Amino acid sequence: MKNKKALVIIPTYNESENIAQIVPEILQQDKIFEVLVVDDNSPDGTADIVKDMKNNNGRIHLIEREGKLGLGSAYIRGFKYALANNYDFIFEMDADFSHNPKDLTSFLVAIKEADLVIGSRYCKGINVVNWPFKRLLLSFFAAKYVRLITGMPINDPTGGFKCFRRKILEEIDLDKIMSDGYSFQIEMNYKAWKKGFKIVEIPIVFVERRSGSSKMSKAIVREAIFVVWKLRFFPKLWQKLSGKRG
Repeated sequence: MKNKKALVIIPTYNESENIAQIVPEILQQDKIFEVLVVDDNSPDGTADIVKDMKNNNGRIHLIEREGKLGLGSAYIRGFKYALANNYDFIFEMDADFSHNPKDLTSFLVAIKEADLVIGSRYCKGINVVNWPFKRLLLSFFAAKYVRLITGMPINDPTGGFKCFRRKILEEIDLDKIMSDGYSFQIEMNYKAWKKGFKIVEIPIVFVERRSGSSKMSKAIVREAIFVVWKLRFFPKLWQKLSGKRG
């Protein structure tokens, strides 16, 4: 990985209890890693904490947005930043320690033979800790549902811990990604798969957030249910009705 650059993108909204801890842990894993926090004007001062860290470390970057605009658009903003600044590997990661920073080096190994690496909760059994049984069942069967409808050979298509080679983000029209939440992950995976990129899953243990509140909502679940049909059977019509993401 000599002379390569890796950017870990972390979207945040009210993550002040976690962000000061997780950013240093990410940077400790390997000198290749830099962090970009995309903050949606968190009322709890998340961005101010990042600014303080950023002033003392050139590997930390921050984008502040004017409001709570959603997970998908936050990642799109981060992807565009990564492409403009010549990063080779671009990661998605949560701020709440549900994704273990120590797993990042495993992604670097796997990406040598892949274009997209997904940290999977379900590729080797079920590796989820401290979730209510109802939520676990919903997530597990949602993954089966997505695989059935889309045909993607991915065990965890809604997972949000992943690494892209930059060429995927260069070839996907990021302005035409219309989804948010879980469905954003589905749409990005689907478009990478349809373009023939090599996708690999590696096992991770997903742990319920340490602190703060979940961003999960019924609207996010509903969007994920219907987006698979739009992607599989009505992609052109969906794009026409939705217009372009700005």
